[in-house]
Amino acid sequence: MGISSFGTLLKRGDGATPTEVFATIAEVLDISGPGEELRTEESTNHSSVDGAVERTATLLDSGEITYDVNLDPSGVTHTNLRTDMRNRTLRNFQQIFPDTANTQVDFAAYVTKFQPSAPVEGVLKASITLSISGPTTWT
Repeated sequence: MGISSFGTLLKRGDGATPTEVFATIAEVLDISGPGEELRTEESTNHSSVDGAVERTATLLDSGEITYDVNLDPSGVTHTNLRTDMRNRTLRNFQQIFPDTANTQVDFAAYVTKFQPSAPVEGVLKASITLSISGPTTWT
């Protein structure tokens, strides 16, 4: 049996110390990520058993989170994301799933895309990309 994804939250940290406060990003629609990819490097050599290709694990890439929002051009959580991108700010984020454990993913990321769209018939939206720097922590 599946778990409904309705109610998943994305939160942006304010960077305060010692206690950082996280605000829910408004009007989030579909979310994709974070995904993880283990990169490998081919390490085949003249002594490789049976001439088979060998690989060595190198870096773990936490990837990106992409999502859309119903855009409020003057809304605080949306203007903060645009400001973070322009200022190249590495920011802490949280993704909280609506499972019974409220599984949470903590990560640091840069906002690398903020693309508004304004269709003739429709609502203002924006597509946003967070590029994760470092590992993710699932709790």
